[in-house]
This record gives sequence, C-alpha cells and structure tokens, in this order.
Amino acid sequence: MQPLPKYEHEGLKGSGRLEGRVALITGGDSGIGRAVAVAFAREGADVMIVYLEEEEDALETANLVETLGRRCRLHCGDIGMKSVCAEAVEATIEAFGRLDILVNNAAEQHLRSSITEISEDQLERTFRTNLFSMFFLTAAALSYLRKSPHPAIINTTSVTAYRGSPKLLDYSATKGAIVSFTRSLAGQLADQKIRVNAVAPGPIWTPLIPATFPPEEVATFGSDSPLGRAGEPWECAECYVFLASEAASYMTGQVLHPNGGEIING
Repeated sequence: MQPLPKYEHEGLKGSGRLEGRVALITGGDSGIGRAVAVAFAREGADVMIVYLEEEEDALETANLVETLGRRCRLHCGDIGMKSVCAEAVEATIEAFGRLDILVNNAAEQHLRSSITEISEDQLERTFRTNLFSMFFLTAAALSYLRKSPHPAIINTTSVTAYRGSPKLLDYSATKGAIVSFTRSLAGQLADQKIRVNAVAPGPIWTPLIPATFPPEEVATFGSDSPLGRAGEPWECAECYVFLASEAASYMTGQVLHPNGGEIING
C-alpha cells in the first residue's frame, strides 16, 4: 500500500490506562485491529491476536506489541466457527490467566453491484465472520469477563450501518445488526457491570480498502469526508482505548464515530 497505513503516532505516550489488563482482539493482524493492539500495549495491556491466514502480518503485530514491552500471543482460526471462538478464549486464559477486554473487530466484505450477485455461500460467510463470531466469542468469554474488575466488550460496526452502502449490501447489513447487538447486549449485561460499546469507523486507510475496491475508487478514498481525507488506523484505535478504560466507566450501549466529520444520528 502507498502510502502505508499509520498504526502508531509518534507523539502519543502511554499513561497506564490499561495497565495489567488482557485483551483479546479479533482481526488484530492488520488494519484497525493492529492499531488497537498497539494502542492497548502502549497503555499497558497484554494482547491475544486472533487472525485467519496472514501469519506474517500477525507476527508483525506481535513484534510491535512486544517492542512496547507487553506480551502478545497469536491464535489462528476461522472465527465464523463456534469451536474456534471457544478455543481462542481458552488460549487467552492459558497464556495470560485472565481476560478483561474483548474486541470483536474481524470482518470481511465483498463488492457486488446487485443483490442477485450475492451467493448463498458469500451471504453466510459474511454473516458468520462479521456477526456470528461476536455471539460465539462473547458467550465463550463471559465467565472470564465476570471475574475482571474492569470488563469491557467493544464491537466494530461501521458508518455503513447508518447510511448504507449499495455495493456492500451484506456487509452493511451485518454492521447494522452489530449496532443492535451492542445495544441489546449492553442492556443484558448492565447488572453484571460488563460494559458493551462499539466503534463505527468511516473511511479508514487499511489493507481492506485496496483489497476490495477498484483502483480509481482507492485513489480518492476518503476525499469526500468533511476533513477531506481518509483516517489512519491509529486515529480510530484511540476510540477503543477510551472505551476500554475507566474514562468510559459511565458509558455502555453507545457507539463512537471516527469518520472524518460525517454527521451520524445514532
């Protein structure tokens, strides 16, 4: 990618906001997930990264985390499968002995011009990866999150949940469902003091963009936002740090919108 995404900001320094905590991050090998892993490590957290295939990318994320003095472990698997989600949580407990923060971030998207082009297999794959995994991982993590003094669940939705995306119909549908999932789960877990929030990124410059869109759209990606550019992964990651920290202790069922200034009602 040219230019390369920025996963860190040199001027940011950690202040121990997540000191001693353990986070499980899906899709943490690249993009927003990598930036979240780095930001969490900067704030004192150890990290378990769950990824699908890109081992080299996952190892690079682990190196970035460990350079910051925190531990990082990797777990490879398809989170669309319930058994893999349970294994990822157990691997986290085995490695670190606890789980404080669950970041449901992994997603897939496929550009299609018409609903008639979306195969049954693609529809199921998109929903399994983007939505089913959140049910599976949350259920598997719940007993451990209850033991944490500062439990938090953070889900990645999208600006497309609010304004749609004609060529990403199934993807947008899952992202809308994630908003409702977040709000409903927050109500269900409120009496257990487990906060559930979400982040709805707008145009963020990640490897998913050139992998999905044609070159002419990639060249102008994000230029129609009020700020006139795409966001960097590190700019998005700060939302996750805030929601995981005690600074957000009175927030649950909410969605943050790092989208370059687009007005979103909801």
